[in-house]
This record gives sequence, structure tokens and C-alpha cells, in this order.
Amino acid sequence: MTDLSQFPVTGKWPARHPDRLQLYSLATPNGVKVSIALEETGLPYEVHRVSFDTDDQKSLEYRSLNPYQKIPAIIDPNGPDGSPLALFESGAILLYLAEKTGQLLPRAPARRYETLQWLMFQMAGIGPMFGQVGFFHKFAGKDFEDKRPRERYVAESRKLLAVLDGRLAGRAWLMGDEYTIADIATFPWVRNLIGYYGAGDLVAFAEFKEVNRVLEAFIARPAVGRGLRIPAG
Repeated sequence: MTDLSQFPVTGKWPARHPDRLQLYSLATPNGVKVSIALEETGLPYEVHRVSFDTDDQKSLEYRSLNPYQKIPAIIDPNGPDGSPLALFESGAILLYLAEKTGQLLPRAPARRYETLQWLMFQMAGIGPMFGQVGFFHKFAGKDFEDKRPRERYVAESRKLLAVLDGRLAGRAWLMGDEYTIADIATFPWVRNLIGYYGAGDLVAFAEFKEVNRVLEAFIARPAVGRGLRIPAG
């Protein structure tokens, strides 16, 4: 049986199935990227809920896995050289899972790099900007008298949505007919912007017909439906 005792995080979240990939997560846009990818690829995994309500992410055990104290993170007992591998950062994990399984990432070099381009577009733009809209529209920032920060992030989010809309015109997914980690990275954040953040009207989301269309197709995928509920509340 695989021994994961070298990882202090297993002291707080014991692995019942140490031979499976261990997922430490929460059902946030970044967290569900990985659970969706795992559901899509069919890799066996065990999930551990990292509760922000009890500051699990700040515990010594979790910080030993991710010093930035964010989710998600994984331990793969069957890493590239046969040894366990720990990873944090959702984009890095998506790329790792795609390369490990040979799924969700084109093999042709040019299309592979194009996919990574859209993955980085989400990581560098969509996630941070949509998150700021959430802060200034739904959370503490909504009480700030100065509305210029919110206006800035709303304008930038609309720009990002316009780029997505243009890219998706005439395409089923960001890479055409091929569903990839770029879609898995992007659409949980789009869903969160108009759902949990309630910012659909604020960014005039109805104007972005192509993004609306592909979001619906994304949510309709069975693996996405399962992944969005992992870990359970």
C-alpha cells in the first residue's frame, strides 16, 4: 500500500485510499476546476474538504502542502517518476492532469500551446478580475463610498467577456470542437460571476451571446455537474 505519511497534511486529513490521488479543495471556481477535470478524465481520487469557516487553509498541515493557503491542492501517489507528487495552483494541476492522462489537451504542439494560451488568459485575467468584481459587488467592497474601483473591475470584466465572446463565435469550445482544460478553467468563473456573485446585470452578461451559449453547454456536461458539487457542503 502507498505510504503518504511523509506529507504532514495527511495527519489532519488521513487518506483512506492512499493509492488514489488526494484532492484538498472546496467548491469554489478554482476548486471545482480540478474536481471537474478529475471527473472528466476518470482518474480515481479521494476528496478532502478544506473548510474556510474553520480556517483549515491556515493550519500547519495544509500550509505544508500549500504555503499560500489557497485551494485546491493535490497529492498524486503515482507521480511522473513513480514517487508521490504534491502540487498547488489550479492551472498547474489542470496541466498536470491533462498530461498525465493524455486527455483534455491537444497533442499537436501548435494547438497545445494555443490551449495553454487560453488557460493563462483565465489564470491571469478572468479569475483575478471577476474575483474583484465579486469583492466590490457582493462582499465588503460593496460598502466603499468610492465606486471607482468597482467600475474599473466591471469594465475590465466586460472586456474579458468580449474577448471570450469573439473567440467562441463559430466554435463549440475555446479550441473549436475539442473540449480542453482551457474550458474547464474558464467557465466555472463565468458561472460564478453571474451566479454566486450576482453580477450578471452589472456586467450586462446577456450581451455576450456566445459566452452564454457555451456556458450552458458546459454546465450540461455530466462530469461538470458532478464536479461542481465536490467537495460536498
